[in-house]
Amino acid sequence: MGAGHHHGHSHGGRPPGATGTAAAAHKGRLRIALGITLTVLLVYAVGSALTGSLALFAEAGHMATDAVGVFMALLAIRFAARPASGRRTWGYARAEILAALLNCVLLLGVGGYVLIEAVERLAEPAPVPGARTVVFGLVGVVANGVSLALLTRGSKESLNVRGAFLEVLSDALGSLAVVVSALVIMATGWTRADPVASLLIGLMIVPRTVKLLREALDVLLEAAPRHVDMDEVRAHILALPGVRGLHDLHMWTITSGMPVLSAHVVVDPGALDSAGQEKMLHDLQDCLGEHFAVEHCTFQLEPGGHAEHEAGLCR
Repeated sequence: MGAGHHHGHSHGGRPPGATGTAAAAHKGRLRIALGITLTVLLVYAVGSALTGSLALFAEAGHMATDAVGVFMALLAIRFAARPASGRRTWGYARAEILAALLNCVLLLGVGGYVLIEAVERLAEPAPVPGARTVVFGLVGVVANGVSLALLTRGSKESLNVRGAFLEVLSDALGSLAVVVSALVIMATGWTRADPVASLLIGLMIVPRTVKLLREALDVLLEAAPRHVDMDEVRAHILALPGVRGLHDLHMWTITSGMPVLSAHVVVDPGALDSAGQEKMLHDLQDCLGEHFAVEHCTFQLEPGGHAEHEAGLCR
């Protein structure tokens, strides 16, 4: 005997009745960031042709890769907005996590390339033109700074937006490295300033990307959200009047901003009639809603001993 219930809450997340994923609220900012990235890419390509700077050329290629990453983030939001179907009961919400995963692959590729190239240039430094390179680099620093400001909030709410944010951050660091290394070379003539700056950029990109990759894999492996203490969730439910036990407690994330919880709750016999079920479900909803931001909750109410008749995977 059981009772299932499906309920949504909003505590720091999306408001009740909202549609779309956490990243959907930031798609306008992503579009602006993509436009800025493409503009700077064009500026760097022109600057490389005018100055012959290998650093600007490499950064133009870097930005082309990042533009693809931001475009993928936007494409994922579009797919994630598609409605659920008979087979895909959660719709395409996971498309955003897949986009974040692909962004990780791109970022690791770029970071790895920068590290390898930096080591090679330490052995054989390439000449970097001075004043004009600084001007083009400053254009990139300012433009990428604007994009970072636009995406900062979304990067805290969505893995998909965070992937795009890291793409832009790596662009900003690359632009800054172009400026700093060109200034150092102009002032001292030390041509190894360029690969040293590139090495530092690579060392900053890779650890951040590995962290994002780990979070994306946690979602795909349906791990409990990092900010939720499952022992605390269990304790809150067991503390409710009429609850005798709890098993098969699961919490996972469909996509950023869409946590899900399900549980089998063993209750007193009096809670299994119609009125008792309604009260118990309301108590459970209030408990989870007050303390945890859970998008969907599903509870099965059952009498003591019922778990012995369930399949092994349900215990």
